[in-house]
Amino acid sequence: MFGMQPLSIIVDNRERNNALIEGLLGMDIRLSFLQLPVGDYIISDRMCVERKTARDFELSIIDARLFEQAERLGKSFSKPILILEGESDEPLLKRNAVLGAVSRLYADYSILVMPSRDAEETAYLLSRLADMEQRSEGREPRLVGRKKAYSFYQKQSIVLCSIPGIGPKLSSLLLRRFGSIKEIANASIKELAGVDKVGPKKARSIHNIFNMDSDDR
Repeated sequence: MFGMQPLSIIVDNRERNNALIEGLLGMDIRLSFLQLPVGDYIISDRMCVERKTARDFELSIIDARLFEQAERLGKSFSKPILILEGESDEPLLKRNAVLGAVSRLYADYSILVMPSRDAEETAYLLSRLADMEQRSEGREPRLVGRKKAYSFYQKQSIVLCSIPGIGPKLSSLLLRRFGSIKEIANASIKELAGVDKVGPKKARSIHNIFNMDSDDR
């Protein structure tokens, strides 16, 4: 349409999938490359997209990186989206575990997960999102959520989230109850089990991680 403003997307400069970038450029979308504090593609002042391949998605579930990223993305943008690209040839997790993570992303962080077959389809999804946000809603991409120095509490939470089975919400409950990682490490299994959403089995697992030489089994 004559006089229509071109679409634009801010791209994280570490996200250089050539097929995807070429696909966006082929649609005459203006791209700006910056190091983004969260996400991979900023579509508007309220929408940011994180892109993960199926394998990276599974790995990020295993090392708990997914939910730490989800928390930051959800806090920075009111319309966060994760595009899940492709399928894993050799799945690392059972399908129910993947579906559970997808459900949690929406229930806990309001992140919509959109499937994509490949980079070409991802480029198309990004272009459609940009068209709806920028031309239909009049919202332009804007860098928000600049990285800030982590507080001592946030650093402790990140350490706890590296423990299998502990996500952002549970780390918050543990720190609220005990005050510090040191006190969590010194807590008994019974004390840990008394925290909401922990229970005896997880309490024993947490206790053993901090007390590898302990006789508690």
